[in-house]
Amino acid sequence: MDGNDAKSGGKCPVMHGAITETGTSVMDWWPKSLNLDILSQHDTKVNPLTGFDYREEVKKLDFDAVRRDLTALMTDSQDWWPADWGHYGGLFIRMSWHAAGTYRMADGRGGAGTGNQRFAPLNSWPDNANLDKARRLLWPIKKKYGNRLSWADLTVLAGTVAYESMGLKTFGFGFGREDIWAPEKDIYWGSEKEWLTDLRYPTKEDRTSLENPLAAVVMGLIYVNPQGVGGTPDPVKTAHDVRETFARMAMDDEETVALTAGGHTVGKAHGNGNAAMVGPDPEGASLEEAGLGWMINSTRSVGRDTVTSGLEGAWTTHPTKWDGGFFHLLLKYDWELVKSPAGAWQWQPINIEPEDMPVDVEDPTIRRMPMMTDADMAMKADPAYRAISERFAKDQAAFSDAFARAWFKLTHRDMGPKVRYLGPWVPSEDLIWQDPVPAGSSAWNVDAVKAKIAASGLSVSDMVATAWDSARSFRGSDKRGGANGARIRLAPQKHWEGNEPARLARVLSVLDPIAKAAGASLADVIVLAGNLGVEQAAKAAGHAVSVPFHAGRGDATDAQTDADSFDVLEPLADGFRNWMKKDYAVTAEELLLDRAQLMDLTAHEMTCLIGGMRVIGTNHGGTKHGQFTDRVGALTTDFFTGLTDMGYKWVPKGSNLYDLVDRKTGAVKWTATRADLVFGSNSILRAYAEVYAQDDNAGKFVKDFVAAWSKVMDADRFDLRA
Repeated sequence: MDGNDAKSGGKCPVMHGAITETGTSVMDWWPKSLNLDILSQHDTKVNPLTGFDYREEVKKLDFDAVRRDLTALMTDSQDWWPADWGHYGGLFIRMSWHAAGTYRMADGRGGAGTGNQRFAPLNSWPDNANLDKARRLLWPIKKKYGNRLSWADLTVLAGTVAYESMGLKTFGFGFGREDIWAPEKDIYWGSEKEWLTDLRYPTKEDRTSLENPLAAVVMGLIYVNPQGVGGTPDPVKTAHDVRETFARMAMDDEETVALTAGGHTVGKAHGNGNAAMVGPDPEGASLEEAGLGWMINSTRSVGRDTVTSGLEGAWTTHPTKWDGGFFHLLLKYDWELVKSPAGAWQWQPINIEPEDMPVDVEDPTIRRMPMMTDADMAMKADPAYRAISERFAKDQAAFSDAFARAWFKLTHRDMGPKVRYLGPWVPSEDLIWQDPVPAGSSAWNVDAVKAKIAASGLSVSDMVATAWDSARSFRGSDKRGGANGARIRLAPQKHWEGNEPARLARVLSVLDPIAKAAGASLADVIVLAGNLGVEQAAKAAGHAVSVPFHAGRGDATDAQTDADSFDVLEPLADGFRNWMKKDYAVTAEELLLDRAQLMDLTAHEMTCLIGGMRVIGTNHGGTKHGQFTDRVGALTTDFFTGLTDMGYKWVPKGSNLYDLVDRKTGAVKWTATRADLVFGSNSILRAYAEVYAQDDNAGKFVKDFVAAWSKVMDADRFDLRA
């Protein structure tokens, strides 16, 4: 009988909750369980373009045709979602900005580089209201150019072309952003469970206490509250929030003023109506809304009837033209607090001259009152911001150049080094925030250098640990860090506690003369030494291997290194070397997962590397925790056999230290940390560990370790993949 017969009471044939939000996951049952999802979130099974190489295909794009089509779109397609003043520029710019503006320097996550704005939660953030319409307006262009133009590239390009269509000479554009096909689960947006609330300030009076790595002041906003701190207008206080949040996005005061003014030179805010009439966001809307949200079905929901932020009005007299109108109005008039029709706090000019008022979005015979947000008023209230604003007001060319450069930085910061930029509009100028590295040489004798390293007296652990420390700074999130450039020898990296400065200086003093004598970069020689150490460790375990090596790294200079921006790359913990700078609120295994994900490692690769690093003897400070071997320096599977040996019981000795005690004798055989024992306690990680603990997989372990090691060493070699 089927499930809908009379006896079954008309039961639905679908398992309720199995495919909806009411389902119960492992994390629902055991919320403190270690969640490994961030190490496998972009499984190839969700990718409909498996085997497709976007970076090769985008090179075949008709770039000029795309630009022409986008320029035409700015004033075409006025049917289902009419543009303010007949120009979509402001809408597309806001879409591009809000995609790129999620980037934060602390962990390099966020940004526009993956097309993540298409998915929840970003597609339904309150601050992204009605940007779903911008992406739908772009669909005909995406459809036309297909796989050769990613959503990620198109989202950023649309805003850039919008500025060009309104008169700005942009700085350039680089293609190469590859789309993801599911939300980025690794990005922590905050612990709040309700939109537009904040639990991210331990001390709300101290606005610099904003929880790391967050940059936005409130859940669901891109930056600051436009109505003021906590919704209370006070431009002086808001200036503190603006400065902190833009700094966390790697912007200085001049860039902040340029971006604030330039972003509000065009377009308008929308709050001409009852905010209570706005429908659900896209993720919460009913099926008949076709994936769109924030609809006001009782009115037209467009033009004069639009409600987005709740603030209402344009910032400038000519909102579809690139000019100095923002500073003209901001500095010319005194401003007073008022409320928008939707009830939001905003500022309006006192005794404004009619010719300074923008026209209505639908009827050019009607003049409307301009407005400023509390963040805009901060550009006048804060002394440093005001000085920059006054300078830009007097020098339009300087303002346009500063904004064009800041916009380029905003929209490209998460792409990494310039070698990753594709297309005909890539600027030739090298910018320090791109972490430039000079080209290295490969015209040197690798075998001869390898022999000199082998004869240098450096230990296996010295060679492997130094190469690891040089490479582990790489972040897949924004493609920064890594071994290329040998910045481990420069400030600030040479002083980082995690890099063991004294040991590092000793090792580099040996490798540097070898590199110079051979005409090789120190960056190459550091990696080559690490590879040699792995080969020697494998040989000691009875396995002859050759670790792949690709010469060509360069050595960056101090002048090419923005030391302040590299501070955020400092490791505060490295489970691979069994080290934590101090005790943190999160566990050692959570910190390990975070670093593994930033390094683009899978759970399997992480497991393999941990086991190998332990037995090679690379623990920070030479500790013995987790080694589980009497053959330190040999690339054996002893870590895994010791971990899975039920002859020992695990006895806590502190928050992050355990003894492995022989069950028969009561003697302490080994010591370990949580970053060791999680591979025996977590069911998924134990499954991987058991593979390597098997008697028949010693050779497989060495092979897998070499592959994972090589992936780490070459993670920043974009020249090999361009």
